[in-house]
Amino acid sequence: MITIIHGDDIALSRGYLQEQKKNSANPHIFDGIIDLPTISQITQGGGLFDTQKVIFVENFFSKNKPSNPETKNVIEYINENEQKLNISFWEPNILQKKSLSLFNKATVKMFKIPQTIFLFLDNLRPSEYKNMINLFHNALKNTLEEIIFFMMQRQFRLLIAISDEKNIDSIDEVTRLAPWQKSKLERQASFFQSDKLKTTYKKLYQIELAQKTGALPYSLICAIDFLLADL
Repeated sequence: MITIIHGDDIALSRGYLQEQKKNSANPHIFDGIIDLPTISQITQGGGLFDTQKVIFVENFFSKNKPSNPETKNVIEYINENEQKLNISFWEPNILQKKSLSLFNKATVKMFKIPQTIFLFLDNLRPSEYKNMINLFHNALKNTLEEIIFFMMQRQFRLLIAISDEKNIDSIDEVTRLAPWQKSKLERQASFFQSDKLKTTYKKLYQIELAQKTGALPYSLICAIDFLLADL
């Protein structure tokens, strides 16, 4: 059995992965790289249908090129022996069809961030606090506030990076964005003064620090509400 766990909702996909690991008596866990001798030894070292021989491979798709001969051999072996295997792959992003097709008999479990979060993030801008707060609380119906807060931090980090014309090409997180994503961020960044972006990002850091140290005097939801009202 082959399972592929992926999606941009990393918290949920990671939680599902951890649950599967916990329910496995003797899991074999790998980060990115697993070679043919290793996987052969695991599957052939005893009863082929031993339920304890469960394999978890994280970041396999992002750390291996399918064109690599060794990777090709591993993919072929897994596909040919899928009935004898219990192997799960986990990726912290949404995989494209080309990657998913490498294991066409796999069970695919995708964990996708609700669109309400992206609608909220795309509408972060000064002087529109009523709309932002409404969108924020709408996003809370499907997602934990901790996830939304993390996404807010990422959004402002990208906005700061995208507004830095001198260093924009040297920032790895920005270079991985598609052209349409860059254009959308550039438009959103134009609503802010550069200092305002940096000040807001600093406030987000202060909220995170206060929450971790138990110094936040109110809930994280209230802290985000206050930040939006002051944006």
